[in-house]
Amino acid sequence: MRLLVTGGCGFIGSAVVRLAVARGHEVINLDALTYAGRLENVADVAQSPLYRFEHADIRDRAALDRIFAEHAPDAVMHLAAESHVDRSIDGPADFVETNVTGTFNMLEAARAHWQRAGRPDGFRFHHISTDEVYGSLGPEGLFTESTPYDPRSPYSASKAAADHLARAWFHTYGLPVVLTNCSNNYGPCHFPEKLIPKVILNAIHGREIPVYGQGLNVRDWLYVEDHADALLLAVTQGEAGRSYNVGGHNERRNIDLVHAICDILDRMRPRAGGQSHRDLITFVADRPGHDARYAIDPARIMDELGWRPSVTVEEGLELTVAWYLDNPDWWQPLLDVEGVGTRVGTRA
Repeated sequence: MRLLVTGGCGFIGSAVVRLAVARGHEVINLDALTYAGRLENVADVAQSPLYRFEHADIRDRAALDRIFAEHAPDAVMHLAAESHVDRSIDGPADFVETNVTGTFNMLEAARAHWQRAGRPDGFRFHHISTDEVYGSLGPEGLFTESTPYDPRSPYSASKAAADHLARAWFHTYGLPVVLTNCSNNYGPCHFPEKLIPKVILNAIHGREIPVYGQGLNVRDWLYVEDHADALLLAVTQGEAGRSYNVGGHNERRNIDLVHAICDILDRMRPRAGGQSHRDLITFVADRPGHDARYAIDPARIMDELGWRPSVTVEEGLELTVAWYLDNPDWWQPLLDVEGVGTRVGTRA
């Protein structure tokens, strides 16, 4: 297929691009190269005849129309988004403009292209979203595709709005839309404002490891390459109008995850004097509106499309820590970016 991937220089998007090219798909990578989008993330495929890059912003409708006209994609995989909850607390406008208005522009540009092409049945607009649109779970239960939306942050509210737009374009205009909502991703090329890479990099530099509250918030963790596999399955085999939750049945409390990373680093890169990296953990004021627990029921994508995660959290954390230790040239230039070396999301 000829895939138009938005946000293909970001964390999840670049994993999709790399895997799609490896599987023989032609990929047009549309990315605005904001602070978290890096060409280095797709360097492995940059010279492939199957890969092309378009430096464009999804808020620019004219640019989108040009790209659709020039490349005539068979499917769209829409990943471009502002995604950091803490940043959404400080600057919600960017999240509304990119995640809501940008998604509207993508849907309209895709619909115009699809109509010009004669409304082919095989076309797909795959909107990639998050489990955070469902809100916060108690100690029991799982998010399913029928869980009511209850977003609690500017980020999750903007993604919920984008989800509703995508569904409306399917029901109103017939645009063949597929949605996926995923649990927390981790793995190589994860921008170091997020929990796992921040823990790794703070630990190897001997800095305090900040943990919100008491670290009791629970997340369901999904290795990014497993997620990329699920996304390619959804765009190629998913049913139009259908949504699929993607998760790995890997729930962990934040504090337990941090402890696991520290223990891996104690083996892979011991601290001078034999101290544990756990000694660097410090508890800080919680994030405003911090959801207590997320957990995905991925039964639908497993039963209907045959997807299975292949990496456990234990295996994935080992791979992720090793990747950061082996790739300082990737993360070194990012240490001074706001939100990496300093905390954001405290203005509520």
